[in-house]
Amino acid sequence: GAVILAGDADGRVALLAAVTKDLAGGQVHAGKLIGEIAPIVGGRGGGKPDLAQAGGKDPAGIAEALLAARRLLGAE
Repeated sequence: GAVILAGDADGRVALLAAVTKDLAGGQVHAGKLIGEIAPIVGGRGGGKPDLAQAGGKDPAGIAEALLAARRLLGAE
């Protein structure tokens, strides 16, 4: 499975992606996923195949970033 979390604290966005080992790297790469959605919140990020994080400056983009993650994961 895959989990994408997003939060806003005082106008700063935090994104986190975690992917189970059976999917990490092959079917889903957490670092690449975060790299795709971070610009939507005005940020950048990356990480390992199973765990990645990003920061951003546009909390208004959180909903759109989460929708984009769903599309990239094939859940939408």
